[in-house]
Amino acid sequence: MLDDGVRKERFVVSRRRTGLGDCLWSLAAAWQYAKRTDRTLVIDWRGSCYLGQPFANAFRVFFEQIDEIAGVRVICDDQVNNLSLPGPFFPTWWNRPSIDCVYRPDDQIFRERDELRQLFESGDDTEANTVVCDACLMWACDQDAERQIFRSIKLRSEIQARIDAIYQEYFEGCSVVGVHVRHGNGEDIMAHRPYWADPEVALRQVCTAIQKAKALPHAKPVKVFLCTDSPKVLDQVSAKFPDRFTISKRFQADQAGPLHSAELGADGGSSALIEMYLLGRCDTVIRFPPTSAFTRFARLVAPRIIEFDLNDPTRLILIEEPPERHAIS
Repeated sequence: MLDDGVRKERFVVSRRRTGLGDCLWSLAAAWQYAKRTDRTLVIDWRGSCYLGQPFANAFRVFFEQIDEIAGVRVICDDQVNNLSLPGPFFPTWWNRPSIDCVYRPDDQIFRERDELRQLFESGDDTEANTVVCDACLMWACDQDAERQIFRSIKLRSEIQARIDAIYQEYFEGCSVVGVHVRHGNGEDIMAHRPYWADPEVALRQVCTAIQKAKALPHAKPVKVFLCTDSPKVLDQVSAKFPDRFTISKRFQADQAGPLHSAELGADGGSSALIEMYLLGRCDTVIRFPPTSAFTRFARLVAPRIIEFDLNDPTRLILIEEPPERHAIS
């Protein structure tokens, strides 16, 4: 540990404006580093893609106020607008004057992602008083850290109430196969792109996975719960499985972009969290593609997962683990 005699309070800032799966996974990585280095964790989700208010902290729009996570002090509300964080900063980009930090090119963001991952994985600390995590940090922490985050944060009561009501109406008394199809709907889907090299083949893979999931042993009558960001995918999968159920939500027009958009407002974020947490309560979850952070919660808690092998896209991977491995609460 660093020792200056009387130490200043030190910080880790988790800044994300992206989809909630990325936000939560990156938050887990920032928390784990804060825990290890005895720092205060600042959750700064201002400028969220789900909101049109640039100074509103999206964390508090979707989650309850929280003051600590497993011994780590947390600041997560709109007081982030008035914080004066102490330098020096890591990565070094953030030591520039504030006006120069407003715009960062993509190559700088990717460089910071790599620097942060290297720092976290090294087990070392940095002399910097404030570590700014403003990059995607998926895979930069262990599963225990992810589980700690999901144990500690609580959805806003109105979102949780909606989840509970849907569960009672559609899930109770059934074995539910949850299907998540991340399409992009015209968005640049980056790492997901190889799974959609041939869209017709991709949809056939999804339908084959649903058929195989339904054929697995189930203790109760089987239902299929479909979550997707594309109205076209919804129509095509529904044509094959007309008995599937979905959660009512607004879509962007075909090829008009993703659901994490300020055009859909906070309702878009709430709908995402409702589906994310309900997928975690399914008996079997199909992840297409498995590179999507949206289904990371389900990957941690669902007892049975079906994924696709990118090296052999015709091959399905069935993952079954003991229930105790999946406990969050």
